[in-house]
Amino acid sequence: MVKENEEEQNWLIIISLGVLALLATGVILAYARSVLIPFVLAIFISLLVSPVLDFQILKLKIPRGLAVILTLLFVMVMLVLLFFLISQAVQMIFSTLSRYSDSFVSFINKIPSEITIMDKKVPTGVANITTIVEDNIAGIASDAFGTIRSLTSNILFVSIFLIFLVSGRNPNKVRKGVYGTIDREIRRYIAIKTVLSLITGVTVWIVLELFRLDLAIVFGLLTFVLNFIPNIGSIIATCLPLPIAAIQFQDKPVMMVLVVLVPGAIQMTIGNLIEPKIMGQGLKLHPIVILLALSFWGLLWGITGMFLAVPITAAIRIILMQFETLSPVARILAGQLPGDV
Repeated sequence: MVKENEEEQNWLIIISLGVLALLATGVILAYARSVLIPFVLAIFISLLVSPVLDFQILKLKIPRGLAVILTLLFVMVMLVLLFFLISQAVQMIFSTLSRYSDSFVSFINKIPSEITIMDKKVPTGVANITTIVEDNIAGIASDAFGTIRSLTSNILFVSIFLIFLVSGRNPNKVRKGVYGTIDREIRRYIAIKTVLSLITGVTVWIVLELFRLDLAIVFGLLTFVLNFIPNIGSIIATCLPLPIAAIQFQDKPVMMVLVVLVPGAIQMTIGNLIEPKIMGQGLKLHPIVILLALSFWGLLWGITGMFLAVPITAAIRIILMQFETLSPVARILAGQLPGDV
């Protein structure tokens, strides 16, 4: 009896220490986010472009120094291009913001201020919505340009970390164990996700252009970016064009439905049918674990944390599998409960 009490107390101590360690880790991750976010981004970008470096050195027999420079130039061009596209999209939204705000206010004003439900008049709050839209245009524009400034500083830090990571890579070294598994699985996930996200974004852009929807290229770019956020991202990307479609196609309700329905069908087909077949077992994370990871990393690191949530959680699962005492936790992350075979 005494032995059982001692074991129970030991487990309580271990659990308490674990909770305290998690809280302390969370505080550190949140406090050091300005440095950790660019560093983690640089790690995943280096995993993605490492095959380019390896191919140049091992197959093309290019000198290592020159191969590193060419790889870094390739990455920098891609980052600058992505930054340029995002900044152009933000500026495009800003340039049409006032025009669409007026159209939106006009559209909202067509809604009656009161509706009758069971012989009772219920206010619709149209006046409040109109006031909110008119008062927050300047704030939206300021936040948009603030996002660009933040993105610029992050790209600078990411580039610095990336130079050291790529320069320190040895293509001739065979990677085994934990690092080899993380390198292989995360790189495969990021590569497949990037290609499928690009296909999804371009397809949605073409479809919206065929519908002659304003800002079609912006919604295509947002679809590409948001597709990196599992489950939630595709839903957000599908619904984003709806306000523009509601204003542009006020007299064409069928077009409003198609603008949401067709891109939604494209994302469902690629995300739920094509991606699982290509990805296979993927990173072996349960869907509920992915949602919890999105919430946790989004709370710590904002939107960037949601982009990085899946690969970070997958890396944690791989590391936990290496320890016998922690492997049950890793199996739970994969959706295998203790009673499962």
